[in-house]
Amino acid sequence: MKIENILPLDGEVLLYTDFFSKKDSDKLMFSLTKDIRWKQEPVTIMGKKIMQPRLTAWYGDEGKAYTYTGITMHPFSWTEDLIFIKEKIEKFSGYKFNSALLNFYRNGSDSVGWHRDNEKSLGTNPVIGSVSFGADRYFHFKHFKDQKLKRKILLTHGSLLLMKGSTQHWWLHSIQKEATVASSRINITFRTIF
Repeated sequence: MKIENILPLDGEVLLYTDFFSKKDSDKLMFSLTKDIRWKQEPVTIMGKKIMQPRLTAWYGDEGKAYTYTGITMHPFSWTEDLIFIKEKIEKFSGYKFNSALLNFYRNGSDSVGWHRDNEKSLGTNPVIGSVSFGADRYFHFKHFKDQKLKRKILLTHGSLLLMKGSTQHWWLHSIQKEATVASSRINITFRTIF
C-alpha cells in the first residue's frame, strides 16, 4: 500500500492506494451502484439553483443531518457494505465516523466544483476519510489564499484519501470534468457530524 503526503503546508492529506483489494473493490462498486438510494438534487450557487452534476446520497447515524449549498440531507440507515468500509477505515486510522456523503460520478461529464468541507457541523479541524471505487479520477487541490499553489492526484479503484488537520481551512478541492472517462466512479466521504 503506497502512502503519500499530498500537501506541502497548511494541512495533511494522506493517500493510501490499494486500501481495498481489487476483489473487494469490484464487489463494493457493483453492490453500491445498485443498493444505495441515489438521487440528484438542486443546489444553490451564487443565488442560482442548478442540478448537481452527479448523484448523491447521505447515510449515517440517526439524527445526523447535513446541510451544504442550500440543501439539507437526512441520513438513511447504514448498509452492510457501508459499515464494512467504515469499520475498516476506523480501525486503520484510529478515527470514528458517524456519517457519510456518497457521490456517484456516472462518467467524466459528472463533477464537483471547488469547495472546502468547512461547515460548522463538521467541527474545527474535520477528519474526512474518502474512498474511491470504479474509474480513476483526478482530485484537484488549490490553496485558499495562494491559488497558484496546486496539487493534482489520481484517485484509483480501492484507494483511501485521509484529509485532516487544518486542510479544510486552507485548501479547496474538486473533481473536474474529464471527457476521456467513460465509466462510473463512486466516492464515499466518511465524516463526523457534531
